Amino acid sequence: MDKAKGALVMLHGRGGTAENIISLAGEFNIEDLAIIAPQASNHSWYPYSFMMPVAQNQPALDSALQIVGELVDDLIVKGIPAEHIYFAGFSQGACLTLEYVARNAKRFGGVIAFTGGLIGKELATENYIGDFNNTPILITTGDPDPHVPLSRVEESAAILKNLNADVTVKVYKGRPHTITGDEIELANQLIFVQ
Repeated sequence: MDKAKGALVMLHGRGGTAENIISLAGEFNIEDLAIIAPQASNHSWYPYSFMMPVAQNQPALDSALQIVGELVDDLIVKGIPAEHIYFAGFSQGACLTLEYVARNAKRFGGVIAFTGGLIGKELATENYIGDFNNTPILITTGDPDPHVPLSRVEESAAILKNLNADVTVKVYKGRPHTITGDEIELANQLIFVQ
């Protein structure tokens, strides 16, 4: 951490592990970034689909958001400014990533959501505050995806754009619920620009 010029917060999907998502970091064009990947208890950040009413995913959702917030606060205390903090999540972790950054919009290094959207049956736009100041955000998804409707990805992208994020959405027709090499390449081109 002492030599790190920034940090990458990685959030695994439902049923995944911190080790699993950390292994993805080796595919990214990153140097001098500390990798932080918390482990969700029981391998899940919240119990139900992200498309359920928020109340049904409480108190787990608030707890998960608090974990991410405390990680970010700790990085800032250790001297890594928000604009050098990056995020990457897959599936449930991508949803949690987007929900956290949208509720705390500021200039971050960059955000990658591999198949995710903002959380809730209806989106509570009053929760999404701040100014991303052109933070690059990449959201990728399959169409159709068994867990994440394309309509929610598009709705989420619009909200993030309204908070001044530089949002790229890439849709892969017929892609299974996974992360492809093309998505990693896109992340390297758009987010981890050397």
